[in-house]
Amino acid sequence: MPRSQAQAVIATTVELVGKKMPNYVHVKPEQVQVLSPMRKGEVGIINLNAVLQKELNPPAASKAEHEVGKTIYREGDKVMQIKNNYKLEWVKKTPDGHEIDSGCGVFNGDMGVITHISEYAEEVTVEFDEGHLVTYPFGFLDELELAYAVTVHKSQGSEYPVVVIPLLSGPSVLYTRNLLYTAVTRAKRCVVLVGDLSLVNRMIRNNHEQKRYSGLQEAIAEVKEALEFQD
Repeated sequence: MPRSQAQAVIATTVELVGKKMPNYVHVKPEQVQVLSPMRKGEVGIINLNAVLQKELNPPAASKAEHEVGKTIYREGDKVMQIKNNYKLEWVKKTPDGHEIDSGCGVFNGDMGVITHISEYAEEVTVEFDEGHLVTYPFGFLDELELAYAVTVHKSQGSEYPVVVIPLLSGPSVLYTRNLLYTAVTRAKRCVVLVGDLSLVNRMIRNNHEQKRYSGLQEAIAEVKEALEFQD
């Protein structure tokens, strides 16, 4: 869907997530994932999350919320765990509240929905996939981000029913064929690109990849040398 101005890209993205794609593909709005190459900028995830939160989960008297820095977390918000935490406990309950399972560990990239915020207890409860309920003390909220929009980098290894990708401008070192391929292949049923068609074509032609300096060759040589010494 060609759009040349940032506000048009944003407006179209919001309409696709909130109305068009749920009706077209028969999914819930929270199953439509926005992927952006960047965090900052008008079509970066920070701004997109603020806009999408306002449209999809606006303030209401029935929804508790808590502000951390410049981010407002509200009951009903879609969120993502952004680091591995092997000690966070989760429980699984029946609809009437009886605990049927429990365990530890919430991992980078896990997505869920905020079900409860208690200012009195200073806690936020998030329900992740498979019904895992995790309670975060307010001091642990730096491990969560709003996830109406996430970066393409964070989406690696995940799949979503529908993906919307806003593309307008960005550095050539980032806007590559590989990044575009990663974004498009996150979608299981439908993908929509919104923005500058010429940028999409430039990304297709841009097969630049930064050279990786892993130290693997040196590590193998050290192991080989150690084995030869043992012989």
